[in-house]
Amino acid sequence: MSRTLRRSAILLAAAASVAMPAVFATAALAQGSDGDGPVTRDQIVLTGSLVVPEGETVENAVIFNGDALIEGTVSEALVVFNGRAEIAGSVGKDAVVFNGPVLVRSGAVIGGDLVSRQAPKIQDGATVRGNVEGIARRFDFPELGLEGRIAWWIGYSVSTLVLGLVLLRNSRGLDAASGRAIDRHMAAVFGFGALTFFLLPVVAGLLFITVVAIPLGLFLALALGLWYSIGYVVGSIALARLVVKGSTSRYLAFLAG
Repeated sequence: MSRTLRRSAILLAAAASVAMPAVFATAALAQGSDGDGPVTRDQIVLTGSLVVPEGETVENAVIFNGDALIEGTVSEALVVFNGRAEIAGSVGKDAVVFNGPVLVRSGAVIGGDLVSRQAPKIQDGATVRGNVEGIARRFDFPELGLEGRIAWWIGYSVSTLVLGLVLLRNSRGLDAASGRAIDRHMAAVFGFGALTFFLLPVVAGLLFITVVAIPLGLFLALALGLWYSIGYVVGSIALARLVVKGSTSRYLAFLAG
């Protein structure tokens, strides 16, 4: 279970690290050019379509829900969360498509990596100077090797230890309540945990469909890592009280768990 929780948290953090710098790089959300000449700025679209016409230049291009058509120039990164991406112009750095088909037309140039969940269609004459990778492989942290896995295990262990101590300090009845819940209603507890583990990401995705709920969906998606970590810690506390009985300090019981 802990490996699954860690992988989910990693993927969410990785997605956020790609998207959020582009989202907060500008205070204005641009939809197109206001003049006849080239304009250099970020272009961010929540839902609909993102189009960079031929002869126009933008810095970062990000769309959360909808298709992207790049005929001009994206000097930095292109990020498409849910939709089709067609690149006929140039992207200076990485092009990342989390969910949707990708077409790179002849004559197009991608200066960095092309990362997508589906296998991209790259026509003859198109140039991808970086690597062509899948989302899962790009964010597969175990590929860092044994040292990376050990470092991640130590970091996550220390983080959950601190989180558990904070929860125990501020919720004095947490250890007893969690122990009683798993002792008396184990099937219901595991059922509710599995339901929230699989349902919350689906709810976050559905919120992106409605324009007014997109911020809520984004906040929910970013909160999943913390939510899962709290569940992991509370599960450890409950397990501790099943193993360590009696009047043992709740802190020592948590360390045993």
